[in-house]
Order: sequence, then C-alpha cells, then structure tokens
Amino acid sequence: MGRKLILDTGVLIGVDRGELRLDSIGYDDDALIASITLSELMVGAILANEARRAERQRMVDFVLETFPVVDFTADTARVHADLSVQARRTGSPRGAHDLMIAATAVMIGAKLVTTDIAARFGDLPGVDCIELKP
Repeated sequence: MGRKLILDTGVLIGVDRGELRLDSIGYDDDALIASITLSELMVGAILANEARRAERQRMVDFVLETFPVVDFTADTARVHADLSVQARRTGSPRGAHDLMIAATAVMIGAKLVTTDIAARFGDLPGVDCIELKP
C-alpha cells in the first residue's frame, strides 16, 4: 500500500502548465485533493478571460475525474483552528486556504505535496510535507 497524499493547488497548476511532473508519486500512492483546492481551481476558471475559460474548466473537470476530493468537516475545522492559532502564536501566520489544505492532510493522516516552499508547511505541528520544485 502506498502513501496517502494531499496535492495542493500549486502542484496541480504546475502539472497543468507542464512545469512540474509527478514522478515522486508512485503507482500505489493515493493522491487526493482538499475541497478548498477544488474551490481555488474553480475560481480560477470562472475568473479566467474568455480565451482561457474553457481550458481552465477542462482542467477542473480533469481534476474532478482524477482525484478524490476530501471534504472540509467540523473535525477538520478544529484542526484548522489549532494550526491557525499555533501559526499566529509563533509569529508566522499563514493564509486561511493554505491552513485548510494543511488541516485536511493532518485530519486524514496524509502527506501534503506542495510547491509553496514559502508557506513552510513542515513547520506546522503534525504536518508532514513533500516539497516539489518546478
């Protein structure tokens, strides 16, 4: 049995742009996305200019067909709140969406796969991450 992985938004965008390959994800790995990641991709499709909207929507459709979506539950909200408080107390606040993705990974015992090195997910308690460079 492979690893359980949560792919963040930047990873999916990097793959879509051809800037990133997912060679580090094995055949047996279980790659998932957080519901907020799906929302971020949908917002990008909706806000895209007319020339790119259909292309972005195809990407959203591909992601929905390819990766199971992990819902943001009340239990995940508790983990999110704990991570948010911890980040603020240590003087390193993070964006709400980043922390929602991290909380989702913690909640299901998954590694967080990210391209967002600046988010320093690995500094958050309980967050195990794999940082990819495009």
